Amino acid sequence: MGTSVQVTPLCGVYNENPLSYLVSIDGFNFLIDCGWNDLFDTSLLEPLSRVASTIDAVLLSHPDTLHLGALPYAMKQLGLSAPVYATEPVHRLGLLTMYDQFLSRKQVSDFDLFTLDDIDNAFQNVIRLTYSQNYHLPGKGEGIVIAPHVAGHMLGGSIWRITKDGEGVIYAVDYNHRKERHLNGTVLQSFVRPAVLITDAYHALYTNQTARQQRDKEFLDTISKHLEVGGNVLLPVDTAGRVLELLLILEQHWSQRGFSFPIYFLTYVSSSTIDYVKSFLEWMSDSISKSFETSRDNAFLLRHVTLLINKTDLDNAPPGPKVVLASMASLEAGFARDIFVEWANDPRNLVLFTETGQFGTLARMLQSAPPPKFVKVTMSKRVPLAGEELIAYEEEQNRIKREEALRASLVKEEETKASHGSDDNSSEPMVIDTKTTHDVVGSHGPAYKDILIDGFVPPSSSVAPMFPFYDNTSEWDEFGEIINPDDYVIKDEDMDRGAMHNGADVDGRLDEATASLMLDTRPSKVISNELIVTVSCSLVKMDYEGRSDGRSIKSMIAHVSPLKLVLVHAIAEATEHLKQHCLNNICPHVYAPQIEETVDVTSDLCAYKVQLSEKLMSNVVFKKLGDSEVAWVDSEVGKTESDMRSLQPMPSAALPHKPVLVGDLKIADFKQFLSSKGVQVEFAGGGALRCGEYVTLRKVGPTGQKGGASGPQQILIEGPLCEDYYKIRDYLYSQFYLL
Repeated sequence: MGTSVQVTPLCGVYNENPLSYLVSIDGFNFLIDCGWNDLFDTSLLEPLSRVASTIDAVLLSHPDTLHLGALPYAMKQLGLSAPVYATEPVHRLGLLTMYDQFLSRKQVSDFDLFTLDDIDNAFQNVIRLTYSQNYHLPGKGEGIVIAPHVAGHMLGGSIWRITKDGEGVIYAVDYNHRKERHLNGTVLQSFVRPAVLITDAYHALYTNQTARQQRDKEFLDTISKHLEVGGNVLLPVDTAGRVLELLLILEQHWSQRGFSFPIYFLTYVSSSTIDYVKSFLEWMSDSISKSFETSRDNAFLLRHVTLLINKTDLDNAPPGPKVVLASMASLEAGFARDIFVEWANDPRNLVLFTETGQFGTLARMLQSAPPPKFVKVTMSKRVPLAGEELIAYEEEQNRIKREEALRASLVKEEETKASHGSDDNSSEPMVIDTKTTHDVVGSHGPAYKDILIDGFVPPSSSVAPMFPFYDNTSEWDEFGEIINPDDYVIKDEDMDRGAMHNGADVDGRLDEATASLMLDTRPSKVISNELIVTVSCSLVKMDYEGRSDGRSIKSMIAHVSPLKLVLVHAIAEATEHLKQHCLNNICPHVYAPQIEETVDVTSDLCAYKVQLSEKLMSNVVFKKLGDSEVAWVDSEVGKTESDMRSLQPMPSAALPHKPVLVGDLKIADFKQFLSSKGVQVEFAGGGALRCGEYVTLRKVGPTGQKGGASGPQQILIEGPLCEDYYKIRDYLYSQFYLL
């Protein structure tokens, strides 16, 4: 029987809701992603609340709210206490995202779902992994190995691979196969034939027909057009995810064109975000890493972007056209909402959306129909208490403090009576003369001078007043007092907590203004009013979400060719479309479960553990294949003395086997290889490769269809048996390992 695998969606199937999925592998429960939306709807977390206490490990894939926003709340309120695993950027940028969310909400409401301390507690014990690092789980998870791999959607974003007994479960959502300015493309295509692939159908119905250069040109031309007529440009963005790509695009374009229009990046943690990103170059694209290695040029030393953490600085900026990137992208809270309300009625201004707004949010409403229009917006802000309200607040706080002090004194008095009740009944009262010698006369001896006792009743068995005393004895050797080094080690959690109270995050990267905002305890209140906003500005949406489109998703899944496929996170139409496509062309086992519906995707293959005997291994010749070594083995199954299955050498010489070519060949890479060997080569119709004058190379699937829908692919060499034919064939064989 294969490794037991069950998948249960807790949120995010047949809709665009946040992502949260329960994956059980041989009884070990993974919570993969723990997302929430910008509306902070607690009803979405009800399925999670029913299983939170049974979770053994949490895996986080991306540093945005949709993937990790519910983590502080789940750990505080739902009983989630499992260890959390993520890459370093997901940990750090996710922490800043939640800071920004909390501060944005706290400024417009009495937000009490979680606090800054809850955020710190949720993130302080995250176990950070690097890409491709195999981490062997301890304890109950023994035998299970997890590893994050490049997803290409956000900085540090991960595809998670979970393996046990040689069978792999791949969790790949929100991946991007395209290389961008600050990120490499995903490595999903490097996985072939996993037991289970869990992936999303979010863009299954969307096809991107625009090249990156053309899209960037349209993006920058649209911004420039509004700036040149005196308008302002607002880009509602996330805190520390896709906004990084937008910042690089604007920075590079401003450098090339020499624009003088200011660019502002406005979030509560903008400066901290960029400080972190500067140190994460090894997680970025090859071009950024190489540029830093050769010239020490850090792509995120932004020369044309000004970082702001409060709207007052933006209001005090010089007048004139400007570009502002502000959170939140949903326009439900944050600086972007305030700026939109101020700028919406000017037709020269532009609000440029770079992602689809979350369902039910103001951003989604604005994207649904073109302007001009009218929208009702509730505007709230927190203001300090003043006058009679402040006096009443202080009186109420003083009353609460007096009541607490009275309760504490009563409790202390009761405890004292309980602990000394028996002694009080038998002891004689002590005489305290505070006017003369302060003598204390007891019933068991002479007076003791210079001792003033107030509220202390010694036990009747004592011959004199005895106060608690602890003798701190120390061990000594010839060098002096013996110390314990562990007493002087500063633990990570102590550093985190201390840094927070000193107005800084775990590395001291929160600037003073942000820290003062976090620690602001002045009495205040929230005032709200409803506005009818006239939307006369331009509203434009462009795709900078950094996700693969439908055609690429289908191609990637076909290449990976999983044994079983689970589809999540998409509207019903997209989910059913991709499900039918995969059933017809890729995989016979495709599942699209509903919320809290458990699907059993246990492998149909039978796996056995066997021991390789020394006699067999002494004659095996391994060949390096990527990170692994492969060899052909002819053997028979036997048993060891401990009754364990073992592979033993064949008693007689094995029959010759057909040659096996191991490896994967990309036609585009092979074209470059042939060109380097002096062979004239070009692509022909249907993806075929014309090599020289007579030979054609093409990939076909097992059914002979071009492109190969499923299963292993074959490479066909077509042409007359001539010198070129054998030369091309030898070159082709050199790209594989022959077993």
